[in-house]
Amino acid sequence: MSETPGTTELEGHVVQIQKIGGSLGFILPKDLVARLDLKEGDEMHVVEQAGSTVRLSPFDPAFGKAMALANKGMRTYRNALSALAS
Repeated sequence: MSETPGTTELEGHVVQIQKIGGSLGFILPKDLVARLDLKEGDEMHVVEQAGSTVRLSPFDPAFGKAMALANKGMRTYRNALSALAS
């Protein structure tokens, strides 16, 4: 797959669901773990999406929403915040 400006080349990985202790899980391939700079003990957030799909992310989506609201507030009240910082 060639990469064109404005697009990202996606590489897929197939992982198999397996029993791990009393739960089910899957193992991420080493190359993917290295590219994502993941370490043992890191948390991954599973976000259910439309169409029976899921998204795995090391970033907490709730934190992202909170930061977006904070940024909106800082833009709205930038003059007051600037005066308070002086």
